[in-house]
Amino acid sequence: MVNSMNKLQMIAKGVAPILAALLMTACAAPEFKQPAMDVPTAFKESQQPAATKTAADGSTWKTAQAAEAQPRGEWWLAFNDTALNELINEATRANANLAVAAARVKQARAIAGIAEADRIPQVGVGVGAQRLRQSDVELGLPAGTPVAPAKVFSANLTASYEVDLFGRVSSNVAAARGDAAQVEATYRSVLLSVQADVAQTYFRLRATDAELDTLNRTVQTREENVKVNQRRFDLGDIGEFDLSRAKTELATSRAEAIGLQRQRVTTEHALAVLLGKPAASYTAGNSPLLDGALLPLIPAGLPSTLLERRPDIAAAQRAMEAANARIGVARSAMFPSLMLNANAGGTSGNTVADIFKWSSRSWLLGAALSMPLIDGGRNKANITRSEAVLEESVGTYRQSVLTAFAEVEDNLAGLRILAGQTVQIEDAVVSARRSADLAQKLYSAGRSSYLDLLDAQRNLATVERTAVQLRGNRAVTTVALIRALGGGWDGAGAAPNVAQN
Repeated sequence: MVNSMNKLQMIAKGVAPILAALLMTACAAPEFKQPAMDVPTAFKESQQPAATKTAADGSTWKTAQAAEAQPRGEWWLAFNDTALNELINEATRANANLAVAAARVKQARAIAGIAEADRIPQVGVGVGAQRLRQSDVELGLPAGTPVAPAKVFSANLTASYEVDLFGRVSSNVAAARGDAAQVEATYRSVLLSVQADVAQTYFRLRATDAELDTLNRTVQTREENVKVNQRRFDLGDIGEFDLSRAKTELATSRAEAIGLQRQRVTTEHALAVLLGKPAASYTAGNSPLLDGALLPLIPAGLPSTLLERRPDIAAAQRAMEAANARIGVARSAMFPSLMLNANAGGTSGNTVADIFKWSSRSWLLGAALSMPLIDGGRNKANITRSEAVLEESVGTYRQSVLTAFAEVEDNLAGLRILAGQTVQIEDAVVSARRSADLAQKLYSAGRSSYLDLLDAQRNLATVERTAVQLRGNRAVTTVALIRALGGGWDGAGAAPNVAQN
């Protein structure tokens, strides 16, 4: 019998650690695994050779790292535009959406701090005073026995602590930290969006100013045509038809200029909102986007670096990590929780000073172990829900990566195509100006009709406006490429501390 008991004890000692390990594994959060993505070695539209690594099997690769906190860089300085620099700095200080995002970062950090507090014992103190009178019946005295009121003074120190047996506290802390990191990455995404929106709106405004200048020159040409045709009509050199056509073209050009003014005002108002100003109190000066405006050449880099630099991808990454940690929180609810409690203090019915006498002391130590027995499948359903949230976040991450790759390719292609269009339109501008000059000379010499002159001038006005629009589109697309790449490419500077006012 003794031998049998010894054998059972030996078996129990061997099995107990295994069971404990199984329980710990069962309720802990699963190991987070990065979703596999098919990342190309280079962007299809990039004309720059990519500096990739070569593996033993001959394939090229680069390991993506979680580096969403790397500085975005002051990428707008590459445009060498003092006015743009001032606008972006102003928007960074005053934009309302950015202020909202910063406030959310503070909230997320505070929630993470609340979760961290569960790691340490919770200690409190209580002091109280009471005056009461108990009934004679309650004290077991004969009815009608007079009972004097009594005073009770008390002071106590309490402490409680949850032993993290099955990882509930640690998993909850990891989830809260993941949420905070996600919100911080979202803040950087909003910051990048605000800065890019300011730059794009600024360049649209300048392109509109340049287009207005082109239209105003066209209006001046039309006014000269009306004056010339009016004199020739008065002299009987031409009929009323040419004069009417000249007046019609003048009115049409003026109408186009007025319509473009509406577009400029709308763009100006959009810029005011980005700067955190009322539209009525902001006026942007006239600053046409000239031919000599030089745009920076943006290096696309490797597709794998996009996973490190895009703040929206970083936010999706952190959302996955938080969802993974919450699976551990849901699993731990199915296992026992152990709470330790302690209470020490004193009670006196005489004076406050008597509370601290040794004879008035009292204390309590306790431990409470609790676990669910019948919950109607609530905890199991909660685990399923947490796993489904992780699946959703993985899908969101994959979609964010695919969208990022597409945006970079779109803007690389856009810049390539716009550059080709610009070369052709510049040649067209030269030819159109020459044609308009020849048509004017022929008309003045009476060797061609006014319709030929009008056609040449229309063509010149159209080509010049197209050239201006292409210039603005190239600037806007350059900014869009910078945004798609995740911001600056220099890696200098420090991340903003949004927790400070």
